[in-house]
Amino acid sequence: MKGSSPQIRRRARERAAQFLYGLDFTHYHWRDRLDDFWRDNPSREPVKKYAAYLIEGVTENREELDAAIGGALDRWDPKRVGHIEQNILRIGLYEMRYAGDVPETVAITEAIEVARRFGAEEAPRFVNAILDRLKGERDHG
Repeated sequence: MKGSSPQIRRRARERAAQFLYGLDFTHYHWRDRLDDFWRDNPSREPVKKYAAYLIEGVTENREELDAAIGGALDRWDPKRVGHIEQNILRIGLYEMRYAGDVPETVAITEAIEVARRFGAEEAPRFVNAILDRLKGERDHG
């Protein structure tokens, strides 16, 4: 996904977090709902493209991402993590592990910024702590 500007990627991360949050409350397959989401949340084509990349990656790797996040929670019940924070963590960890053109520090910083915009008051610090624990585990395959 090379070539996207930082502003486009930030907006795409925000849109992906919003979409995945909404998906948590339905039983629909993500592909069945994406067109409706874009109709309700108009976005430029590059934003849609990178958001779809993140949404697909997160949904296809959700079990593995959730297991890693759960392991990093350190005496914290995963059920206590808010839906939006959980999805921000999934996106950040997906980028850290699978988006080869996104440095881990950038993925963490961006997740913190999305958490600052959409999460609870403590979300930015929480997201930073969890993703920091998961640094260095990038998939090289």
